[in-house]
Amino acid sequence: MSQQFGLPLAWPPGPGDDEFLVTPSNAHAFHQLEHWGTWPVMTALLVGPRKSGRSLLARVFASRSGGRIVDDADLRPEKELFHAWNDAQAARRPQLFVANAAPPTWKVGIADLRSRLAASPIAEIGPPDDALMQALLERQFLRRGLDARPDLIQWLIARLERSFIAVERVVDVLDQEVLERRKRLSIPLARATLAEAGIISRSSAATHEDT
Repeated sequence: MSQQFGLPLAWPPGPGDDEFLVTPSNAHAFHQLEHWGTWPVMTALLVGPRKSGRSLLARVFASRSGGRIVDDADLRPEKELFHAWNDAQAARRPQLFVANAAPPTWKVGIADLRSRLAASPIAEIGPPDDALMQALLERQFLRRGLDARPDLIQWLIARLERSFIAVERVVDVLDQEVLERRKRLSIPLARATLAEAGIISRSSAATHEDT
């Protein structure tokens, strides 16, 4: 029976780990790493945008599987990756190459490495969906000690770019504004602050005014 995912789930953290929130945008990647024993080879690629939690997911994978991580693999010397890939097969030890994107977006010059990467499964974290945007915003605001009401969270989700960087930037900007002005976090404050910062357009900020 295939595993079913709710919205959102969390992979229970080990000591020192944050929880990794699972929604449809990253559920496939989560499932592939959780079932590493089914990989056709012992090396897989974990790819996704910055701030997507890819390094956290890789660390949780390593702690649970005993595997090895090569972070920023697309920036490493290709000969190092070639030998690491071969060593993982010889040792029968699971290994993750973590990168921004998979080949051919990630340009690989050594033909033998290119063929090995082509044989490796790819676990891809996509842009955050609404469920993950909500969970990330709630968690970021909570960590800053900001009282972000549900109506504000939904207002932000309707207007923000679907990216992990956008979530972090918005929370940074609103946190600074609340501290400087000593005002309560609200939709009017968010509307004015984010439009002034150029994060959302003034026309978008004014759409569907709250009553």
